Amino acid sequence: MFNDTVAFAGQSGIGRQQVDAAELSDPDLFWDRDAIIRWLRVRGAEQESLFAAARSARERVYGRGVVVRGLIEVTNLCRVNCEFCPMRRDNTKHNTIFQLTPEQILEVVAEIKSAGINIVFFQAGEVGKTTRLVGDLIPEVYARFDSPVEVLLCLGNKTDAEFDFLKKQGATSYILKHETSDPELNERMRHSSFEDRVRCLRTLVQMGFKVGTGAIVGLPGQSVESLAADLELARDIGAHMVSGSPFIPAPDTPLAGSPGGDVELTLNFIAIARLMNPAWLIPSVSALERRQGGGQLNGLAAGANVLTVNFTPPVEQEKYLIYGKDRYVVRNDHVTEIVRQAGLERTQSVFAA
Repeated sequence: MFNDTVAFAGQSGIGRQQVDAAELSDPDLFWDRDAIIRWLRVRGAEQESLFAAARSARERVYGRGVVVRGLIEVTNLCRVNCEFCPMRRDNTKHNTIFQLTPEQILEVVAEIKSAGINIVFFQAGEVGKTTRLVGDLIPEVYARFDSPVEVLLCLGNKTDAEFDFLKKQGATSYILKHETSDPELNERMRHSSFEDRVRCLRTLVQMGFKVGTGAIVGLPGQSVESLAADLELARDIGAHMVSGSPFIPAPDTPLAGSPGGDVELTLNFIAIARLMNPAWLIPSVSALERRQGGGQLNGLAAGANVLTVNFTPPVEQEKYLIYGKDRYVVRNDHVTEIVRQAGLERTQSVFAA
């Protein structure tokens, strides 16, 4: 169980400075960019106080609950050519492409329900075909549950008409990570319009989706100032979910030889997000575990309150190369164990209907 003096993985106790933790609950401290930047940089005792304040803020809104999602990776085909992703368009001819059938998807939905999870999370590369493949199955997902369920989508940019179709089919929520709020860096990393990405996020909010966005922490050329802007952007668009994920230098990408993202900086990003908006759903992502053993437990210590279990059929999991073949695949027992270690408890969707 966490307490206010716990030392997190990778921290040193040397040279820690005392800080008044009460300051961390003062909105005037955080809502200007200079303060966000300062707290992104803290380590030692200041970082421990930051995390403790974030946990307190989480508990005031969510108690001791950790929301658990069930993930289905639908296809690894993607039309975008992101510099950091092995599923990038240029790798299509080298990758073993898969697409789950409707029958496979519904089998996985049954597994998610049997595990006591009521968030069915569809994720895929950004391709047009997922609109109908997933959208046509949403009513059947509801039919398979005899209790409230959330249908969460992460399918990339769509047209307004496609978003409207998915909403009318029953989609509850949508994650569309902006990756970095630095427009020039974003377009260098994604080779796609940053303005279009933000427009899609705003459209989703306007349509009534519960919307998630997020940043990759540690992209080559990224500044701490732009990380502060990432948090401001999430607030500005009215997001309901926010994530920070450490950069993973994946094989078969132009960034394969780059240094990985700083886990401690990522944890600070999570903690500040929690304090900026205690009601945000904030995941402790699998990339934290990939970058550092115990990383997801540390994410909970920093104020995160969401974990995602991967239910994709094992053969297809190996082909979904979001961080490369050695990505960390989160299992149900892993989630149960780290929630127990954190002194927290698994809970269900806060958006389900």
